[in-house]
Amino acid sequence: MCNSLNVLVTMQAPDFTATTVMPDNTFNEKFALSSFLGKYVVLFFYPLDFTFVCPSEIIAFDKKLPEFKRRNCEVIGVSVDSHFTHLAWKNTPVNKGGIGNIQFPMVSDLNKDISRKYGILFNDAISLRGLFLIDKKGVVRHSVVNDLPLGRNVDEALRMVDAVQFTEEFGEVCPANWRSGDEGMKPTAEGVASYLAKNAK
Repeated sequence: MCNSLNVLVTMQAPDFTATTVMPDNTFNEKFALSSFLGKYVVLFFYPLDFTFVCPSEIIAFDKKLPEFKRRNCEVIGVSVDSHFTHLAWKNTPVNKGGIGNIQFPMVSDLNKDISRKYGILFNDAISLRGLFLIDKKGVVRHSVVNDLPLGRNVDEALRMVDAVQFTEEFGEVCPANWRSGDEGMKPTAEGVASYLAKNAK
């Protein structure tokens, strides 16, 4: 059984320091989440290296990495594999089940402490597909957790980064299906009425 899911939204993201495979394939034994204060972070967990849905997600995040960077947002992947396994997976060609030389950090959660802190450790063995959007102050603003067979939508992760930044900049809220460039909503009764009058149909 999975332990009770922690509701971390609005709370400070649990910090961690762990050995991590960096974009240049070096090992950083003192990689710390707290070192990213001042930036947005998409922290995503996946079950295991050399599996099935996982490489499709990792490659999809890597392809969109310039879009995240343009938003001052770092992407960090985490699984319970060792850093040696992460590196072996990166060194395996995509057409042989590898992920290639992806360019975001891959954290080794070998002792499973990080997955426990984030409430997504399944059967005390592997991580569920948890994703946490952390703002510049280190606060979790959005999270989603998928079951093992269900891959995530990277464009939705980008949309949520845009939404957080929009609310921070303009003080408005983001209605259903909002996308960057759309109108926001003033968080008042009048603002809701005005927005719905124009957009309800």
